[in-house]
Amino acid sequence: MKNIAVIGAGTMGNGIAHTFAQFGYQVNLIDISEESLNNGMKTISGNLDRMVSKEKISEADKEATLNNITTFTDIPEGVKNAEVVVEAATENEELKLKIFKQLDETCSKETVLASNTSSISITKIASVVSNPERVIGMHFMNPVPIMKLVEIIRGYNTSDEITNKTMELSESLKKVPVEANDYPGFVANRILMPMINEAIESFYNGVAGVKEIDTVMKLGMAHPMGPLQLADFIGLDVCHSILEVMYNGFKNPKYAPCPLLTNMVTAGKLGVKSGEGFYDYSESKKAEKVSEQFS
Repeated sequence: MKNIAVIGAGTMGNGIAHTFAQFGYQVNLIDISEESLNNGMKTISGNLDRMVSKEKISEADKEATLNNITTFTDIPEGVKNAEVVVEAATENEELKLKIFKQLDETCSKETVLASNTSSISITKIASVVSNPERVIGMHFMNPVPIMKLVEIIRGYNTSDEITNKTMELSESLKKVPVEANDYPGFVANRILMPMINEAIESFYNGVAGVKEIDTVMKLGMAHPMGPLQLADFIGLDVCHSILEVMYNGFKNPKYAPCPLLTNMVTAGKLGVKSGEGFYDYSESKKAEKVSEQFS
């Protein structure tokens, strides 16, 4: 399998496209927005530049990776010759079902249809596909070019053959695939999101401040990043969405998003992507930090 289509040029989509292209795959990166595609390619180029500067790859490797990626704004055109499609659109069930229905009508019946969803049921996604045995979850971690884990999620009907192919495909990218079954949150987010939510609850209830909570988890539990900083990095809207999927799936109040998280998302405080979450990522704050370094 050498022809890959990736749907969605956002953070996860461009990272997935970058990774496949770096390992010699021909990648069609698809997004309905030309601006998103341009931003995605700019991100990929910038990430490759950093790898060149750190001498992890050569300038020729960078050019070869970029040359392996072709952009499309039309899904049928972009997936026409794909042997594997990886959907990495926004974490919205209705949108994903619409995309997979379109893929079912457009792709060859042998094409592997994978979703990078972090919480939405693979079985539900596969329900709109005529042969659901070829639908599988391929949950990459962010940042995709660096993180080793790929969570491989089997839907109720996913075949052994497709699962094995997807595991092998992940290994060809020098990733470590881990198989999981299709239950809300799978493994990664079923464990991670309640921890993040509890950290938010602790701040909300006045147990400790943001930096204090993160410091306890970093120094006391050897986490490389505190849970509130990690939530900002993931996106508070994404965290909220995943918790809602888990809450609705399990009908258990322990998965209900903290009211503070709900309010922050409603107010547009989404973390790094919006410039502010539990921490301030605005340009003025960055300038202030630079000024402090030279004062």
